[in-house]
Amino acid sequence: MTRRQALSHARKLLATNNIEGASLEAELLLRYALKIDRIQLYTEPDQGLTPQQEETYRHCIERRLKGEPSAYIVGHREFFGLDFYVDKNVLIPRPETELLVEQAIVRSRKYSAPVIVDVGTGCGAIATSLALNLPNARIYATDVSEVAVNVARCNCQKHRVQDRISLLIGNMLKPLPESVDIIVANLPYVRTTNLPQVNTIGFEPCLALDGGADGLGIIHQLCIQAKDKLLSSGCLLMEIGMGQGTAVTNLLHDIFSQASIKIILDLSGIARVVCLTLPSY
Repeated sequence: MTRRQALSHARKLLATNNIEGASLEAELLLRYALKIDRIQLYTEPDQGLTPQQEETYRHCIERRLKGEPSAYIVGHREFFGLDFYVDKNVLIPRPETELLVEQAIVRSRKYSAPVIVDVGTGCGAIATSLALNLPNARIYATDVSEVAVNVARCNCQKHRVQDRISLLIGNMLKPLPESVDIIVANLPYVRTTNLPQVNTIGFEPCLALDGGADGLGIIHQLCIQAKDKLLSSGCLLMEIGMGQGTAVTNLLHDIFSQASIKIILDLSGIARVVCLTLPSY
């Protein structure tokens, strides 16, 4: 079987089983199985596969057909133009979360040396992206999961920012040794009853998805903790789910009566990021 034949067969198989982006998924898994880049794949399409390569590719496709995300199969995912190691202990970074990073970078530039915390860091994609784009920032990254922090540590080392990011294990802001200028958080916001509708359920950790009965349980906890950890003129940035903008805004107004609150839409027009800014005291 040639590379071209293997790719064609896998594309049809994935598409028949309603795998979104079947063509790209088939290509990604083939390049992983053959340990080649995209250029090699398309400049030598009639190169034959060895029996071992055929077996490896077949196994990858089988795992994908069972619902396992490709990011877990190949062990990495691109985010904010960077490559991150991921495994089943962490949530797979989503493209929509890049908006959260963009907003954090913009708001950090008003400080000469901002102190930032990435809450629920997971694989460390947000913290690492901020560290590389804000060389003067001091960054903390917290997570309640020790295994997730270990993954984040791998990515900090991979991108050589381990000396600029302090990784802390604990409940959101509780491990912080000081107050900060900016809090960035992509916390679980899926309603418990909606978890079965998440197409990666059973593979991604529920701890990183389940936001409680109304989807806002963890977000509510963070907002309460932020009262004691956010400095004057500080900023709280959170990713939210579809339809949660009004509820989160009301929640923040109840806790921070004097704060300025702004909802930022993503490219699809969905309220994706809520930004709270404290007044100067």
